[in-house]
Amino acid sequence: MLIRCWGSRGSIPVSGKECLKYGGDTTCVEIRAISGDVIIIDAGTGIRKLGLSLSKESSLKLNFIFTHAHWDHLMGFPFFEPLYNKETEIIVFRCPFPEHYAEDMINRLMTPPHFPVRYSDLKANISFRDGCPEAFKIGSVLVEPIPLSHPNNGCGYRFSENGKTFVFLTDNELGCVHNGGLKLDDYVEFSKNADLLFHDAEYTPEEYKHCIEWGHSTYTDALELGMRAGVKKLGLFHLNRERTDDEMDSIVEKCRKIVSEKGLEMDCFGVGYNSEFKL
Repeated sequence: MLIRCWGSRGSIPVSGKECLKYGGDTTCVEIRAISGDVIIIDAGTGIRKLGLSLSKESSLKLNFIFTHAHWDHLMGFPFFEPLYNKETEIIVFRCPFPEHYAEDMINRLMTPPHFPVRYSDLKANISFRDGCPEAFKIGSVLVEPIPLSHPNNGCGYRFSENGKTFVFLTDNELGCVHNGGLKLDDYVEFSKNADLLFHDAEYTPEEYKHCIEWGHSTYTDALELGMRAGVKKLGLFHLNRERTDDEMDSIVEKCRKIVSEKGLEMDCFGVGYNSEFKL
């Protein structure tokens, strides 16, 4: 598996000299499988740059999975260039919820007055397949969903291929169990021994006091999860819209110090634009 991040910012895209290192685009992650399949997780604003990159390739067969339907994870979809190419084939898996949720979600995005181009006018060949709540396969990758602890619900995922595992848990509040969500112990078990974990780390502990039940975690809770699960690499994700590069670097250093003091070898880092990992 090759994992590449195209956007890791939370809630709304940002720009400016203070966020050049980690980037300002909202959630979009690309996975390249050994089987050649391309898996796209979420369609935040980062998907625009992914689309420009993919359009340079001759054959576009893509697979989409969504974590949930909040705006910052969908707002880039209409600007995904391959949608306007008749040579593009897209399979959208019915996640995070079964039945016709994914179809309705995408259709609403591209219905006037929200956007001038209708879903029915797209040139790409788009089809839908069943996915959540059961595990399913995309080429050589096994995809296992888990409910997120987040307002309006959603799904996190464990991607496994050739003995390697990537776990993606953004918009997951470890300090509060939302309706339909799970407890910390459940996410520890789900992430057990993962080679790579991206987890929501939007808040500092001080900030979190004012944001309980908003659906996001502190970096300290994400760190605890990673250490208890014994993951090899922990990527802090869903970066706060106000967080500067320097502030994020400071958080990463604090996390690394805690890991070192506990005698662990887990690598901790902030996930930024164009971060790339080969498993």
